[in-house]
Amino acid sequence: MTGGRVAGKAALITGAAGGLGQAMARMLVREGARVALSDLDLNGVRALAEAINADHPGTAFAYEHDVTREDDWVRVVGAAVEDMGGLSILVNNAGIGGQLLWAEQDTLENWRKVQAINLESVMLGCKHAMAPLRASGAGSIVNISSIAGLAAAPGMGAYNATKAAVWLYTKTVALEAAKAGWNVRANSVHPVFIKTPILDPFVAMAGGDEASAHEKLARGIPLKRIGEPDDVAYCVLYLASDESKFVTGAEFKIDGGLTAQ
Repeated sequence: MTGGRVAGKAALITGAAGGLGQAMARMLVREGARVALSDLDLNGVRALAEAINADHPGTAFAYEHDVTREDDWVRVVGAAVEDMGGLSILVNNAGIGGQLLWAEQDTLENWRKVQAINLESVMLGCKHAMAPLRASGAGSIVNISSIAGLAAAPGMGAYNATKAAVWLYTKTVALEAAKAGWNVRANSVHPVFIKTPILDPFVAMAGGDEASAHEKLARGIPLKRIGEPDDVAYCVLYLASDESKFVTGAEFKIDGGLTAQ
């Protein structure tokens, strides 16, 4: 591919088997990038890679990846760099919502699981992808946080804590890269409710009625709807592209106006 907003770039996207990761992967490829798709669900990322390659041959690669394991990060980053000839974009997208539990109900097991997947994986990704991103000459790290990292909600303590930490950690990485003189930018993206499986607990609380659950979640959003995966993917595309070459250490709210109230 020679055209597109990210033509010639190579991206590693974690949690790419579905939801936001899948939308990001398809959009980046449409705009000229190659993509390394990683997920615990190897069959899922293989299926996505096959579908992408059917339309854009040789642009997608799939890897099984436990983002909580440092040795897996070393292996996957190395394989992605070898398969794509380098790495210029890292999207730390893998994450879980965890259980909806108030502070006195929460368990250490739930807390640590959410921390490992949502936060520690971001640190490991930034650590092990930094060298190839630096070598690319124009690297971009996009960490998927959440509006829940900027505004708290009852029962979401573990999730709130990890997403807030991702927000501030991203700024630290951005400042370190700038101070070192590396051309690697880091920014965070903060979606509100998006139509992905992460909303399943809310659907369950509505007795399995998805439409009712989504309608209830949308009531507090000024635009009166929840978001689509592409709403987030378009933001990631901008941050992955050279259009955002002077943007680092920033947070982008994809929230239908929620935090403007």
